[in-house]
Order: sequence, then structure tokens, then C-alpha cells
Amino acid sequence: MRNLPATSTSPSDWIALFVVLAAAYFFTFLSSFGGVAVAEDRFRSSLNFEQREYAGKQSAEAVREFAHGSTEVLCSKPSSDLLVLAHYMPWYVAKPSSDHWGWHWTMDHFDPETQTNGRREIASKFYPLIGPYDSGDVDVLEYHLLTMKLAGIEGVIVDWYGLTDFRDYATLNRNTYRLLQQCERLKMKFVICYEDQTIPALVEGNRIKASERVSHATSEINWLGKYWFKSPSYVRLDDKPVMLSFGHSGLTNEDWGQCLKQLEVPISYFSQGFQRAGAVGGFGWPAPNQGLKHTEQFHIEAEQWANNIPVVFPRFVDIYRDAKVGDGYPELPDNEGTTFRNTLAWAIEAKPQMIQLATWNDWGEGTQIEPSKDFGFRDLEFLQQQRREHSAEHSDLNPSDLQLGLRLLQRRRSKQFDASKLDGVADLIANGHPNDARLALDRLENVR
Repeated sequence: MRNLPATSTSPSDWIALFVVLAAAYFFTFLSSFGGVAVAEDRFRSSLNFEQREYAGKQSAEAVREFAHGSTEVLCSKPSSDLLVLAHYMPWYVAKPSSDHWGWHWTMDHFDPETQTNGRREIASKFYPLIGPYDSGDVDVLEYHLLTMKLAGIEGVIVDWYGLTDFRDYATLNRNTYRLLQQCERLKMKFVICYEDQTIPALVEGNRIKASERVSHATSEINWLGKYWFKSPSYVRLDDKPVMLSFGHSGLTNEDWGQCLKQLEVPISYFSQGFQRAGAVGGFGWPAPNQGLKHTEQFHIEAEQWANNIPVVFPRFVDIYRDAKVGDGYPELPDNEGTTFRNTLAWAIEAKPQMIQLATWNDWGEGTQIEPSKDFGFRDLEFLQQQRREHSAEHSDLNPSDLQLGLRLLQRRRSKQFDASKLDGVADLIANGHPNDARLALDRLENVR
């Protein structure tokens, strides 16, 4: 369960909305005839600062119309060096990998031991294609990363709760380390998103003093600098490791400024929702209380920053009310994939160096793009299509390749195949040879 962006909306204005949409579609229309290369102009780049600020005052009614799929934004050509990363939750605990079912599958309300029509009862309105899993299971981590790679996703931004043995933080830290190891093995990228809400939780739990908030965060990030930031898989910007922080309840802006100054290794730091002092930029996140207008406002404000990480998401449909852990949030509907396609188009138009898919696997909030019983590989197929059409590095991706990671996981789980030969299949996929991987799997299966 996450702390979501606070509401900070502006008054509505239809005229501004018309100007923004007209400019966007005008550029897209001309680009199709060669008149204007949209990839060369940032979304709304023709509007000056005052106009952009004015354009942020949009009407809720218009945004609701967009949210219900009445308008679908077309993707212009993405930059070939665009880095696509997926926000990853390492917090799932499940049998038989562990001896119990963890909170994120149960929320102290659901019982995964109960099954109906082949589905376990879990804390989600959706269901993983592979069933509920344990985040420490390296076979699952391999499946996730290889499926991402085959969809054109180059790495993960991992939710990290630090080093303290408190609540489930130690388990999350262990799972994050295993994920990093698999990223290195499978040639995937890796970034840490530090959970800001751990700070008050540790104070409340008497693990640190309130006066130690800054020193605690500093020591944990310094630890990252000594170890994980040195990984060849770790993403760097301007030759400094990239790190995000989620939330605003732990450290104040002044606290973060002190922390960044005290770090032994300088970082390229991104704060959530805005660029705080000391940050190189901000990153976007779904805000169900505000709807898609929050995403739109982020893009407008981010034009003033040196760097930004736009968010792409498919929906927000949480289980919190059903689980009786809170009232839940307003839904951001899936709209048969339109929400994902539109937020992806907005992110690409911004021409950032990287984008964040939110999320790979937050099943409790329903933002997952991980293959599911509900949507299959739909969102990954669309992302793969965009990468295949507009990025030379991903031009050989094939929709049928998306099944390879699943096939590999199924063979591992069967315990009927030589593990070293399955390792070889994974290596082929990791090194960009999916056709050879498919043939190798076919041979293994035909032998039996």
C-alpha cells in the first residue's frame, strides 16, 4: 500500500484545454505528411511559459472524457535511445517458496488457500497469469525480466525499504538483491526507488530517533553507493547513479537537501511529482484522486526541468476497500487499454531520457502490466509494437517471443528438464537470440 500524490489541482479552463489539444493534434497531423517532425518538438513546445501555466488549469469534465476513452493520442516516433523501465514491487511472499502467505497477497483478509474456479483468493481484483508468487523465487524473477526484455523493457526501478530489520524490510532487501543479481545475469538495467515513508515508520517503531532522520537516510544511500550503485547494471545519468524517492512523508525538502550534500557518492536524484531542491528532476506517478489531469499537469510542469521521468500506467483499480484496509481510491479505468496507450503516447511526446511503467506488479492497486488472466499480454504487446516500429535496437522483436519466458518458467517448475540446458535458453534470450531460444525449447520438449 502506497502513499499517493496529494491533491493540488487548479481551476478549470476550457479555452486552455482547447489550445493544448489543438496544438498537439496539429503537430501530429502535420508530422504524418512530413511537414513537421513531431519527434523534434516537445509536446506543447510552441507554448510559452505563461501559456503552459495557463493550460494547466483544465476542466475535470474534459479529463473525465479523455479517461473514458473518447480520445486516443497517437504515438509519434520515440527516440531510439529512450530507456524504458518498469517499477517493480519485491514484496510478495507465497507458498511453497515461503512457509506462509505474505500480507500483500492476503492483506489480513483474503485466504490464498481458498480456491474458486482454479484461482486462489488474493488481495487483488486481477490475477497473475502464473498465479500468486514469491518475490524471492529466482525462477519467477527470471521469467519477469525475460518477459520484460522481450517486450522492449530494458530494466526495473525497484521499490526499496532500506536495510533495517523491521516489519518486512529485511525480506524486501533480500528479494531486491536477488533481483539485482538476475538483472546482471540477464543483461537488464536496475534503479533504486527509496521509500520515503520508511523514515516515520522507523521513528514510530523506536528504531531511530526523530533527530536521526537525515543521518539514517544518508547512511542507507551511502551503503548503496558502496555496493549496488557499482553494479554494471545500475543506470547512470551524467555519470552518476540514478535514484528516486517515493513519497513525501519521511524527509522534508530541507532534509533531503542536507542528505544529498552529505552523500559520499553524488547521485542523480529524482523526487516524486516535482523537482525539489537538489534533485536533477522529478518523476510522475498515477494520482487516482485527480485522474489523468494530474499526469497532464506533470508534463506541463516538467518542461521547465532539466530532466524528468514520465509515468505510463494502464489503470488504477485497488482492492483496499474490499480488503477492509481503508476506503480505497477512485478508479482510473483501463478503458480496454486506452489508458496505457495514451499515457505512453504522452510520455514519448515529452522526449525524456527514460520513462517509468507503473507498475510491473502492484497487484493490490491494479496497476500491473505483468501478464494476467484478465488481460493476457495485451499491454506488453502494444509496448513491443511501439518499440519494434520506432527503435532500431528493438526492430526484431516478435509478438510470439513474449511467450518464451512463460514457457521457460513452466519447464523449470515441472522439474523434468536439465536445469543447465534451461539456463542456456535463458542466456539465449538475454543475449538477443529469441529464435534460437525457441528452437532450443522445442528440442528439449521433443526429446521428452
